[in-house]
Amino acid sequence: MEEESLHEVFWAVSRRMREQTRREMEPWGIAPSQGRALSVLLSGGPMRLSALAERLRIAPRSATEVVDDLQDRGLVERHPDPADRRATLVALTDHGRATGAGIKSARAAAGERVFASLDPSDRAALARILRKLTTA
Repeated sequence: MEEESLHEVFWAVSRRMREQTRREMEPWGIAPSQGRALSVLLSGGPMRLSALAERLRIAPRSATEVVDDLQDRGLVERHPDPADRRATLVALTDHGRATGAGIKSARAAAGERVFASLDPSDRAALARILRKLTTA
C-alpha cells in the first residue's frame, strides 16, 4: 500500500477540521463564512467593510453579502464611522458577541477533539511547524 504524500495528509486533516467545525456551528445555523466574520469582529472590534473583507481574504462584494446576512439575523449592525462620515463601520450587537463567543468556544472544543490523540510534545511540534508555514 502506497503511503499518502504530505500534502494529501495535510488536506485530509484540514477537511476533518472543516467538517468538525461545520458540525459545531449547526446549533447556531451559521455558515462558515459568517462564523469567520463574527470571529474577526469579536477579536478586532468594529471595522470598515473593506477591512473586514481584507481580514477574511474575500472580495468586498462577498463581505457585503456576509454582513447583510448577519445584520438580518441581528448579529451585527452598521454605524457611521466617526472618523469619516462617508464610511460605515460594522459592529457586533450583544447577540452577535454572545453568538461569536459561543462559536469560538465550540470551535476550540472541535479542535481539541481533532488533536486529542497527540501527546503534548507532538502538539507543540505541530503548532511550531504550522506557525512557521503561516509566515513562510
